[in-house]
Amino acid sequence: MKDLKKEQEENRLPYSGFGTAPVYFTAISTILGAVLFLRFGFAVGTVGFWGAIGIILLGHLITIPTALAISEIATNTRVEGGGEYFIISRSFGLKIGSTIGFTLFISQAISIAFYIITFTEAFAPFFDWWQESLGFALPRQVISVPALVLLTVVILYKGAGSGMKLLYLVNIILFISLLFFFWGKPIEAGEGLTQVGAENFGFFHKEKFFVLFAICFPAFTGMTAGVGLSGDLKNPGKSIPLGTMGGTLTGLVVYVLIVWKLAVSASQADLVEDQLIMSRIAVFGSVLIPLGLGACTFSSALGSILVAPRTLQALATDNSFPVRRMNRFLARGKGENREPFNATVVSFVIALVFVLMGNIDRVAGIISMFFLITYGTLCLISFLNHFGSPPSYRPRFKSKWYFSLGGFLLSVWVMFMINSLYTIISYIVLVGIYLFIEHYNKEQKGLVDIFNGALFQLNRRLRVFMQKNQSARETQEWRPAAICISPHSFERDKVLELMKWISHQHGFGTYFHFIEGYYSKQTHAESQEILRRLIDNQKEHESALYIDTMISPSYTSAIAQVIQAPSISGMENNMVVFEFDKSKPDELCRILENINLARAGNFDICIFAGSHYPIRTRNGIHVWIRGTDEKNTNLMILLGYIIMAHPDWHKSQIKIFITSHTGESENTQKELEERIAAGRLPITLTNIEIIPLAEKQTLKDAITMHSKQAGLTIIGFREEIIKHEPMAFFTDFQEIGDTLFVNASQSKEIN
Repeated sequence: MKDLKKEQEENRLPYSGFGTAPVYFTAISTILGAVLFLRFGFAVGTVGFWGAIGIILLGHLITIPTALAISEIATNTRVEGGGEYFIISRSFGLKIGSTIGFTLFISQAISIAFYIITFTEAFAPFFDWWQESLGFALPRQVISVPALVLLTVVILYKGAGSGMKLLYLVNIILFISLLFFFWGKPIEAGEGLTQVGAENFGFFHKEKFFVLFAICFPAFTGMTAGVGLSGDLKNPGKSIPLGTMGGTLTGLVVYVLIVWKLAVSASQADLVEDQLIMSRIAVFGSVLIPLGLGACTFSSALGSILVAPRTLQALATDNSFPVRRMNRFLARGKGENREPFNATVVSFVIALVFVLMGNIDRVAGIISMFFLITYGTLCLISFLNHFGSPPSYRPRFKSKWYFSLGGFLLSVWVMFMINSLYTIISYIVLVGIYLFIEHYNKEQKGLVDIFNGALFQLNRRLRVFMQKNQSARETQEWRPAAICISPHSFERDKVLELMKWISHQHGFGTYFHFIEGYYSKQTHAESQEILRRLIDNQKEHESALYIDTMISPSYTSAIAQVIQAPSISGMENNMVVFEFDKSKPDELCRILENINLARAGNFDICIFAGSHYPIRTRNGIHVWIRGTDEKNTNLMILLGYIIMAHPDWHKSQIKIFITSHTGESENTQKELEERIAAGRLPITLTNIEIIPLAEKQTLKDAITMHSKQAGLTIIGFREEIIKHEPMAFFTDFQEIGDTLFVNASQSKEIN
């Protein structure tokens, strides 16, 4: 069996040598097509001159950013067969490229039917004569079906080259018919121009604006028609930008002039009632306008039948279908240029179904929704490339990110304005297609990969912004940016739980697993394996804690390194959390040896003493405040509130105990109640308890009596404790559960 990549290379379409002209003429003949001749008179008569101008401008506010995005992306990479699909897939990856590619192909195939149906309207005089002469109406399909068959046969057996020759001829006819239209005079020749057109210069029936927009929007989608010839172009990077932008701007100017000509040349009633009103205005209009309509619609159908099969062929070449035999069948080409014979047959069958449907407006609405999805995606690609700034994105043609973002947002908004239900269904179907493709192509680039660059840039800019505004933020509020380092990540996980609670909603946390030793290939490999295991464990707990490893020859050097490491939050780290096991008091020694090192950086210090008791979150958090805890009080209360925000504690409460001597109780309680009320903390006054200490009663006795069953006990300590018998203080609370000792570098404000 052939290698997948080798098979794709064998199926690639060779360049056949077309220049810029085919791109331009394919685009302009599709832009100045069926909708122009059949629906813009009705649009002017329904929503007025300014309403029609609004439709044109809104349409081009979507198509121009798309044209710029296509031009930009086309000059950044080698563009092969498949046009828009190739651009999307090579920018978004094959998963999303295939998803959008399927919808793009369907819209292109339906476009063939749309242009064939409108081509049939050029024979309206013939159908009218038939009905008047023979007394019964002839179905339009007697023209549309043979025309579709004839067009397909020409493309199948003559190829794209013959199609281009025919394209030049119909463009000449199109421009001649438009020239004679502008040469024409108002229908009511006896009245002045102002009188004829005065009633049309307004913006009325606003409720019908988006209905008409959906019908008219396919006129503007022709600007990407030439992109589908990418595999047949000699220099796509040059021809696509020039041809696409040239066709788009030409179409914009011509549409504005035509709307003005219609508004000043016919009454509102005539514009609404006669879909071929242009034939009554143009010189020799009864002949030239149907001829121009037939020419432009046939050329548009020709452009679509050249483009749609090439999109389908490119999809199959990339093995987008789950069945390998189907990919081979649709990717197969005919002749030296690998003309998409089989894909053309499939496109013909789809188009035939919609030709038999025969309703112009219904088909136009379907096309509009499909193209809006595609255009919005192309604009999003361009925006993400601008925002993500990957080094590989170096287009020769450069647009602006705000054009692309505006085009994307406008596309989505217009879809909802046209039909919100259909928009939701469309995106649900898109997601379904994506998930189906992802199931069969797990190794390909997907959604996560696409947004990596954008998320990287967003994170970078946010961190720089937060660093620049660090001093201002410190005066406004305080939140913890805690770091913890421990070699016991797998022996005990309580400190990991504590860090998870701190970093859940209001704070940031970084946990380092300490590996003692020198940095080498062996220790690096060990650290990566440990990091993977720790991250996997945190995934199960849905933790917001950032995990890393630290290789260092000693615990002291490791502390020195981590306190200088930047925080992932973009703000400076401000808290160091040490941890030890109450049953192993010897672990406390190296913590005490390094507290002053951490204090040198003005860090708040927390020492977590883990007990042998299981975590009892339902029993609440107990905060013990003494008269000597002036600097620590607010930090302890804030930490209790921040930890309590985690779902693990949702059925718990914070209880504050204030130890005092006789006569100080009332003042202490009043002051604390004022702090809590001013800070709007969810601590009820009933949860504040004054604990008067008897003459010989110690702090340990009081805490043991009231907090033996607490889920977490928070106790403050002063710098003097570190200097005078610290071991006795930190190991004195063996009978209670988990304990967090807190020392603030400076007093915090409760805002």
